[in-house]
Amino acid sequence: MLGAAASGVRPTTERVRSAIFNILRPDKVEGSRVLDLYAGTGSLGIEALSRGAAWADFVERNRRQCRVIQENLEFTDYSDVSRVFCADVLDWMNKYSVEPGDKTPYDLVVLDPPYKMGEPTPTLERLAGSTLLSADSTVVVGFSNRVTLPADIRCLHEIDRRSYGDNAVGFYAVRSCEH
Repeated sequence: MLGAAASGVRPTTERVRSAIFNILRPDKVEGSRVLDLYAGTGSLGIEALSRGAAWADFVERNRRQCRVIQENLEFTDYSDVSRVFCADVLDWMNKYSVEPGDKTPYDLVVLDPPYKMGEPTPTLERLAGSTLLSADSTVVVGFSNRVTLPADIRCLHEIDRRSYGDNAVGFYAVRSCEH
């Protein structure tokens, strides 16, 4: 059984998580490198691993949640194909994007930031301007239906949007842009 979320953490519901991975083509997940931002319990990244992703990195600021993610990875036997970064997402992206070395772009980025954070556009803008994405990357973002995200965010272009009660999910593809 996966560990619980701390107070104030809103895990992606099973219904929304299932919908996301049913909408994504299997080849977008199988063998992919996944980045789970605002990871919470790690449910989105762990779902990707369970569907054949080769690797997942998790970024979460809350130290208690980082421990929960690590426990969930150990429970699901995915700790050897993953890393947990306990850091602020925007700070982590700044540091991770500029360091040379073995940093391979991610095939799939999933993020479901806290609604209290407000609109996730600044995170998507930072992501779109980073070296974390390749020309074939897909970005999936969860957000409140009360928020309107732009169809284009730098080199990210919305290819689908779905609503599930108060939850909305946007699917973005990368189109040509300079990093």
